[in-house]
Amino acid sequence: MLRAKRITCVGAGPAGLYLAALLKKRAPELDIEVVERNRAGETFGFGVVFSDATMHHLAAADPETHQAITSSFWHWDDIDTYWKGTRRRSTGHGFAGVSRKRLLEILAGRCRELGVSLRFGEEVTDLDALDAECDLLVGADGAASLVRARWAEAFAPTVDERPNRFVWLGTTYPFDAFTFYFKENAHGLFRVHAYRYEPGLSTFIVECTDETFAAAGLSVHDEERTVAYISELFREELGGHPLQRNRSIWRRFPTISNERWHDGKRVLIGDAVHTAHFSVGSGTKLAMEDAIALADCLHEGGTLKEQLDSYEQRRRADVAAVQRAAQQSLEWFEHVERYREMAPVEFEFSMLTRSLRVTHEGLKQRDPALVRELDAWFAKRAADATGRDVPADTPPMFTPLRLRELVLENRVVVSPMCQYSANDGRIDDWHLVHLGSRAVGGAGLIVTEMTDVSPEGRITPGCAGMYLPEHVTAWRRVTEFVHEHSYGKLAMQLAHAGRKGATKRMWDGMDMPLDTEAWPIASSSPIPYLPVSQVPRELTRADMVLVRDDFVRAAEMADEAGFDMLELHFAHGYLLACFLSPLTNRREDEYGGAVENRLRFPLEVFDAVRARWPAHKPISVRISATDWVHGGNDGDTAVVIARTLHAHGCDILDVSAGQTVREQRPKYGRLFQTPFSDRVRHEVGIPTMTVGAISSYADVNSILAAGRADLCMLARAHLFDPYWTRHAAYEQGHRLPWPKQYASLEKYTHRFK
Repeated sequence: MLRAKRITCVGAGPAGLYLAALLKKRAPELDIEVVERNRAGETFGFGVVFSDATMHHLAAADPETHQAITSSFWHWDDIDTYWKGTRRRSTGHGFAGVSRKRLLEILAGRCRELGVSLRFGEEVTDLDALDAECDLLVGADGAASLVRARWAEAFAPTVDERPNRFVWLGTTYPFDAFTFYFKENAHGLFRVHAYRYEPGLSTFIVECTDETFAAAGLSVHDEERTVAYISELFREELGGHPLQRNRSIWRRFPTISNERWHDGKRVLIGDAVHTAHFSVGSGTKLAMEDAIALADCLHEGGTLKEQLDSYEQRRRADVAAVQRAAQQSLEWFEHVERYREMAPVEFEFSMLTRSLRVTHEGLKQRDPALVRELDAWFAKRAADATGRDVPADTPPMFTPLRLRELVLENRVVVSPMCQYSANDGRIDDWHLVHLGSRAVGGAGLIVTEMTDVSPEGRITPGCAGMYLPEHVTAWRRVTEFVHEHSYGKLAMQLAHAGRKGATKRMWDGMDMPLDTEAWPIASSSPIPYLPVSQVPRELTRADMVLVRDDFVRAAEMADEAGFDMLELHFAHGYLLACFLSPLTNRREDEYGGAVENRLRFPLEVFDAVRARWPAHKPISVRISATDWVHGGNDGDTAVVIARTLHAHGCDILDVSAGQTVREQRPKYGRLFQTPFSDRVRHEVGIPTMTVGAISSYADVNSILAAGRADLCMLARAHLFDPYWTRHAAYEQGHRLPWPKQYASLEKYTHRFK
């Protein structure tokens, strides 16, 4: 039931016009008007993009509008990528372009046909008066929304203005594919997003960094200078066709989100409430899908507030997913310079999968020839690095990797997972089965749970340790089993819990202090993790020497126990991580202050361990690439830390994030930590392992083939399925050798249904 009888839409973009048409179609008695400052036919931009999937939603909502839009489409399936003097074409993508002006004409025409009042050329000078005259005010007035600004306290917007510059231009050049140019001159690297949207007309968006913009001497508002410069730069690519301008000024893209989408009387849709970067072509899609959802919800039962609540709840998750993908995409374009060393096929794949929504498996369905070429290139590189015979059709995840003299048989890693089942640090049969089964399950590398270098370095009474002679014996049972019955290699993760120590087991109250028998804890500064936590003692220089020596002793014991690799834990708010983060290190001596000083003690530990760990065996370090808190460590700091560790002999970095302080605000989502690994790997030039919400073999192959990491770590996926790697191999038609005890499986055909 429609509670709002009089509705005013501010803004005649796709969101406002489409909403008005949908509402009027379903309820002709509605008094609905659209108010727009520009005159009819005036619009910014050239073409807009729709995917084939998006059009299904529009077909169901209003077939007449759908038919009119699709009849104006220019379709293409191909994406061209120009990189290092080569053109690479990928096919099977299914997109269409349409003139923005034509789209708005279609929507405005549909509104007139249905009886919507369209008030073009009216500057809104009194929003309060407009608001008072209607039951529902819809802010459909774009990224610079007046409605959002007027009631900002109610909507609580966040606007993240990105650093790159971009400009919208047009051209008569007839692109026959969605085209990306990456071209460098003396001023820097320029990116172009170009596509045809109707016969003889194409969009030509140019993007560059602020540094390149300044070096080129370009001006924000000087359209003539912009057209002249870009025309000359891309003279060969444009083939004599001119560039056109239409309010073609240089902008920064604003990523917009709002804590609330409505206040019970006013509601935001489209770019007014959320934006998605043009590199994923989803802004118009989101706007029109908002309109569909809001129109549907306004015809449901309940009060107007309940209807608006339903709209917001229905759309938030989908919009958040698109915005996450768009954010990954725009950040990829912001940092193309870091990929300069990539081979063309790798660069193309990285670009196509930049949003993390397109996967190796998905692209194999769209463009099998591209994936065959990519896999062959990846396999040859692995073969050259390891001296192994790697067939050209080997999935990236099943290629070997060399770290010093250690060769891993594949790129799948069982991530460290605390079991809280040790007794005074001594592991038992649970750990043998836990780690052994995952080695038999096919993973190339199995990393032990966080193993503490001293009794006072434990998180809980149930944490594993490497500080007593019997610990070596217990761990040797695990390494001998793994080495005898699998091709997997074992790494021990060594750590000291610091201020997170002396707490209860996970199932008894994670991070909560022990009620009895708690041991004293220490950290970089006397700052408790929780208000109820024990206050740690600030480490003295003498304490640091003892901790350093504990790490060295534990490393020597790990070698004695037969481990193939070592990982030092510099992340997640444990002792060495607390030295690294300014949120937990408030020291005023030589171990506090600038990041170089905060690195001093963790680096001392690393150097001491590296000196005593066998030279032929690799060492990894796990870092938190961000603290997820303003004022804490961030990506820039992570690069400094990574570069320093690399220079000191670290072989591979395990790039994680967060868990430094309880007030962190993580940005969760699928593969949410992979971009940190990507950045560190390319800016520092060190191999990386990535973690965080990786669950499918499609994700693993995509990450590796795009150069975002060298190894992929999975935790919960391996808890759920110890044989995850073998199942992934089976589904991809890749043969893995079984232990001789399971030889009968060679002739077994599994059926999943």
